[in-house]
Amino acid sequence: MLTAQENAESEGYKEYSGTVVDENSGDALVFASLEVENTNISTVTNTDGKFLLKVPSSLQNASVIISFLGYKQKTVLLSNLKKSKNKISLMADVTKLSEATINTFKDPRDLVEETLKRKASNNLNQQALMTAFYRETIKKRRKNVSLAEAIVNVYKQPYNSNRKDNMKLFKARKSTDYSKLDTVALKLQGGPFNALYVDMMKYPQYIFTSEMLDYYNFSYLPSTTINGKPVYIVKFAQNPNVIEPLFYGKLYIDAETLALNSAIYNLNVENKELTGSMFVKKKPRDIKVYPTKAAYRVDYREKNGKWYYSYSNVQITFKINKKRKLFNTVYSLSSEMAITDWKLTDTKENLKIKERLKPSIIITDEASGFSDPEFWGAYNVIEPEKSIESAINKIKRQLKKAG
Repeated sequence: MLTAQENAESEGYKEYSGTVVDENSGDALVFASLEVENTNISTVTNTDGKFLLKVPSSLQNASVIISFLGYKQKTVLLSNLKKSKNKISLMADVTKLSEATINTFKDPRDLVEETLKRKASNNLNQQALMTAFYRETIKKRRKNVSLAEAIVNVYKQPYNSNRKDNMKLFKARKSTDYSKLDTVALKLQGGPFNALYVDMMKYPQYIFTSEMLDYYNFSYLPSTTINGKPVYIVKFAQNPNVIEPLFYGKLYIDAETLALNSAIYNLNVENKELTGSMFVKKKPRDIKVYPTKAAYRVDYREKNGKWYYSYSNVQITFKINKKRKLFNTVYSLSSEMAITDWKLTDTKENLKIKERLKPSIIITDEASGFSDPEFWGAYNVIEPEKSIESAINKIKRQLKKAG
C-alpha cells in the first residue's frame, strides 16, 4: 500500500532545510511542527531547531504551516523558501483566555476527565495508515554510542476502540560503537512502541485511568493560545501520600473542543528501587541500575475537526553502579517518532500477523548498518543532531578506511 510519500519517489520531490527560531531571542525552537497545507505531509525540528522537509514536485505551489507551543503559527509559500539555510522566526503568543472561558471548568480535574471522555468525538474514530519516522539514540555521558533509525507503517486503530495499534518495519539502519559501552551492552526494548504508547489519548491506562486520577493533584496555570486557538494549561502531580512512582507535568487542552493538544511530563524517580524495576528487564547481579530522569512529550494535530497523534519523545537517563568500581556510568536513552504522512483506511484492512512488529522488539537487532545518503528517498525524516551527525560521519570514514 502506497502513501503519498511513496508515490513521491516516482514523481520526484524537492528538499527544504533550515532552522525555526524565536523571533525575539533567536533561540532554536525544539520540536516545532512544519506541515504542508491541505496535506498530511509534515515533519518536526530537531534538538538544534533544524528541519528537513521533502515535498512532492506536484505540491511546489503549496504553503507550509509552521507552529510551536505558545507561539503564533506562520504560513510560508514553498516558492519563497530556499533549498537550504532557511531561517523561520515565530513570535510568542501571550493572548490570555477570557474569564468566561476560564470559569467553564472551575475544577481542573473535571476538565481532564471531560477531555478523556471526548476522545471518541474529538480524535480519529476511523482506522488510519500512518507513515512514521523513528529514531533512538543511546549516549554514554555526552558521547553517542548507538543510533538506530527506521521508517515504520503505523496501523492506527480508532481512538474509540480498545484495539491496540500495529506497526510494520519498512526501512531501518543503525550504527553502534560497542567499544564505548564498557562491559554493558545497553539496549532499548520496545523500539517504536516506546514512543507510540506515549499517545495518552489512545493509551490512558499508562497514566490516567479513572482510578489513578484520585492519586493526582490538578491545578491551572496561566492559559495561552496555540495556533491562534485558546488553550487551557493544566498542571498535575501525584499526591504526597502516594508511594507508587507516578507522573508530573502539564496538559495543553484546546478550550473550544476540549481535545488534548499536547502533554509534557516526567516520571517521579525519587524511589530508585521501584523505578529501577519498572525499566530494567535484565542485568548482571553485580550491577545496580536506576533512572535519574524519565521525560515524555506527545503532540497532536487537528485535521477536518479530528485530532490525531503526530509526535512523541521519550528521554530516560540511567545511572549504572558496578561493584568494585569507583565511578558510576551515566547513560541516556532517547526515542522519538513523528508521523510524516497518513490516510484513512477501511476498518477491515489490517496487517498480517507475521508482518507485525512485536512490542518486545529491539530495533538495533533488526536494523542493518548505515548506508548512502539517499537511503530514505522521498521520506521525511528528522534532521540529526550535530553530535549524532558527527558520530555517523566518523563511522563512515572508518568504514571507508577499512574497505
